[in-house]
Amino acid sequence: MNLDKLLRDNIRNLRPYSSARDEFSGEAMVFLDANENPFNQPYNRYPDPLQRELKEKIAGLKNCNVDQIFLGNGSDEPIDLLFRAFCEPGQDNMVTIDPTYGMYQVAADINNIEIRKVKLKEDYSFVAEELLARADERTKLVFVCSPNNPTANLLDKAEILKLIYGFDGLVVVDEAYIDFAPGASLLPELGQHENLIILQTFSKAWGMAGIRLGMAFASPEIIRILNKIKYPYNINILTQQKALELLELEEEKNKWVELLIEERQKLANSLEKFPFVVKVFPSDANFLLVKMHDARGIYEYLVENGIIVRDRSKVVLCEDSLRITVGSPEENAILIEKLNDLI
Repeated sequence: MNLDKLLRDNIRNLRPYSSARDEFSGEAMVFLDANENPFNQPYNRYPDPLQRELKEKIAGLKNCNVDQIFLGNGSDEPIDLLFRAFCEPGQDNMVTIDPTYGMYQVAADINNIEIRKVKLKEDYSFVAEELLARADERTKLVFVCSPNNPTANLLDKAEILKLIYGFDGLVVVDEAYIDFAPGASLLPELGQHENLIILQTFSKAWGMAGIRLGMAFASPEIIRILNKIKYPYNINILTQQKALELLELEEEKNKWVELLIEERQKLANSLEKFPFVVKVFPSDANFLLVKMHDARGIYEYLVENGIIVRDRSKVVLCEDSLRITVGSPEENAILIEKLNDLI
């Protein structure tokens, strides 16, 4: 893969903005370089634009190098930046599976990039050759989500590797739900594939959706490009501080994941017993996709009773299906109780 050839000309020639904290990092007695208010410490100071302390912590947790990590305002930021860095608006295209996470479509549309979708099989699996067949000389990115949203299944690793080896561009594997499929991450293989980009998040297993912190893992060359075009201070000081604090709770996070995996199976077993449930699809994530008779009616009934799930009935291959997040044991019990009232 020739990364320089994939890069847009204007990005290659871009002279990035250099902030005061780019030019000096570390401690000092007096800071008079960034036109900050000297009062209301520590919130008067701009945050570290490269999040060095936080990345050191993440590198230890993920067993990777600091220069392989990009941190964004959720995973949506690196998704958008990849389009802006590598796809020429109105000319280039990207390939992805269908159905999958809707933000790929939104980011492509915002950047005026054609999106080519390859429909999943009935069992929600995919064939790498079908995606590769849709690519041409203007295809810069291929996106797959594993475990996939909204289908909840882990995609076949061998097929993903076929994509990586067979595509002369960037393959983005979104692993937002990977903590609920232990041992399945491609992160240990990152160094072996120069065209692989892995997205992960703190929003799911770590319970940090509210602080908006996503991760992209890639070669140092790709990370440098993302750092070059991101907003100077894209991760605020509050997010960095809270993330450092919460990352000390790894043992508790692991207990949450273990409990949610157990609850996922219990919830699936309970749902399968209802006469209006057609199928509960296998899940490697923290949610279940459930095909039902009158899915919309059941959705509206649950809303009326203060229980919010996601109606995915209009999504291809998910007709008459609700997406149900695995909640706490108490929340799951309330859901089952209300559904029992329908019998």
